[in-house]
Amino acid sequence: MLDAARQCVLAVGLRRATLAEIARTARVSRMTLYRRFPDVHSVLSALMTREFGALLQQAMAEGAEAGNARQRLVRSAVAAIRLLNEDELMRTVIDVDAELLLPYLVERFGGTQQVGERFITALLAAGHRDGSVRAGELATQARAVLLVVQSFVLSFRPATADVPEEALLAELARQLDSALHP
Repeated sequence: MLDAARQCVLAVGLRRATLAEIARTARVSRMTLYRRFPDVHSVLSALMTREFGALLQQAMAEGAEAGNARQRLVRSAVAAIRLLNEDELMRTVIDVDAELLLPYLVERFGGTQQVGERFITALLAAGHRDGSVRAGELATQARAVLLVVQSFVLSFRPATADVPEEALLAELARQLDSALHP
């Protein structure tokens, strides 16, 4: 059902995806879909959490070979930005329905942000243990890193209109590394 929801979002955007169309694409009845999801918002929320959570897992895997937790965090953050900006679903959301992201920027954190913050928190905690991350309040550090990474995800395309992508990501890596260095 989530794969069908993904197809619908890619075809028409988040705002125009309907339960009826998702059910039709999934080849199930609307009642079958309603038994699992109470409304279209819950389907789309589950889709975003699944898709972007998988990309964050992939980003963590890309950073896993770094020498210490701070380096893993920096590499994973840069990989996450790259992966999310290359992702077809994220591009569709930003290009077609960017206004739907506004509540997650000014009112509340969504599931994907919470998943991202858990990844960041785990790496920061490991960095505190191995001495590669400066001492600080873990929750505050994690939130600050999340907000920086989030801004890069959302603004990456216009930010790289006149600045090379790799140069911008390299600068972010230097800034994160310096900010977290003990």
